[in-house]
Amino acid sequence: MNDDARTTDDIVSRLRQAGYDTGGHGAASVNGRAADAAGPGAEVDALVAAALARADADDLVDVAWVVEDTPIGPLTLAATPDGLVRVGFGHEDDLLSQLAVAVSPRVVRLPARLDDLRRQLDEYFAGRRRHFDVALDRRLSHGYRRAVLEELSRVPFGETVSYKDLAERTGKPKASRAVGTAMATNPIPIVVPCHRVLRTGGALGGYGGGLDTKVWLLRHEGALLG
Repeated sequence: MNDDARTTDDIVSRLRQAGYDTGGHGAASVNGRAADAAGPGAEVDALVAAALARADADDLVDVAWVVEDTPIGPLTLAATPDGLVRVGFGHEDDLLSQLAVAVSPRVVRLPARLDDLRRQLDEYFAGRRRHFDVALDRRLSHGYRRAVLEELSRVPFGETVSYKDLAERTGKPKASRAVGTAMATNPIPIVVPCHRVLRTGGALGGYGGGLDTKVWLLRHEGALLG
């Protein structure tokens, strides 16, 4: 992982290796409360938390991220001040490194910045939400791929389209293969619902999160029976 995109756990580990957990360094505090009451490890955790809170307050974080547990497994979520920029399947360390290069090296784990999306994901997976109402930062998609993904965002919950359908909707009826590439490189799956795109005739096609995940999502939305 890029050094500037270290996780909080990595920072904690480095501080502890430097001797912060040996005692005798004084009490760190967050919001005026002593942090060493629970043991020396709490001092380090508080130092990290205070540093992250200060960076957030001073607008020094360009990409905030968190890993969210869901019924289809963990999702790595990342957002810029402009909106949700990336959703990855699993604990994707490579995703953070990629964001550090493509967006900014100031990539920090700040769950609070993604609380609204996390709430909406909970509602979606619980069957109480059919549409995500979050700002999107589409800077990782370009040209025709971006146009395809913007059109894809209009496909409603519970419905499916084919690659050919999307090609026609974007004014390029012979561009089914390019549409497939756009689906394969979609940086914001689930929220931008590439799982709703099937091959002509109804075959599943591919999916970055795996075909089992695609089937689960389609069944969850009532778009695939059996």
